[in-house]
Amino acid sequence: MRRLLLALPFALLPLAAAFAANEPEHGSLGAHEHGVGRLNAALDGQTLELELESPAMNLVGFEHVATSDADKAKVAAAKVKLENPLVLFNLPKAAGCKVATQELESPLFGDKPDADDEHDEADKDGHEHHHDHSEIHAHYQFSCSAPGALKTLDLANLFNTFPATQKIQVQLISPSGQQGVEVTSKAAALKF
Repeated sequence: MRRLLLALPFALLPLAAAFAANEPEHGSLGAHEHGVGRLNAALDGQTLELELESPAMNLVGFEHVATSDADKAKVAAAKVKLENPLVLFNLPKAAGCKVATQELESPLFGDKPDADDEHDEADKDGHEHHHDHSEIHAHYQFSCSAPGALKTLDLANLFNTFPATQKIQVQLISPSGQQGVEVTSKAAALKF
């Protein structure tokens, strides 16, 4: 199943290119853009995998390493919410989905940042500027006893839990095919 999720971006590349063509000011689905998250979803048999990537700004309100007690509390609260994916993704009870595995990664959680997460630039005078663009990655695998009951994926709870998230770019592979769609809090559900 992990291979399926890894293949997802390549399988949906034509959709991503078409989607990016409609977004001239932003250009790429992979760009770090505040207010915008990405979700890869794949349903294969009784296994549902969800992979959420979001700028930390959307989930905790900042991207720097938490040093104050208030910032540490925001990071801890976001992590607790992300550790409850059945509520966050509002999966129908009839589908009988149970969390099989979950992983949360972010420099804010004490993980080592990816090389792409920090960018150093030098200005005209040779002074270096450090720009942190911390992201939070969450990977969930569910085992669903009745996957046929997964008719829609409702992301309303995700938007309500993290209101700084304005839209989520979703790439989905399901038995009915593949699709790339953008969801917002006003239109937060998509069909499998």
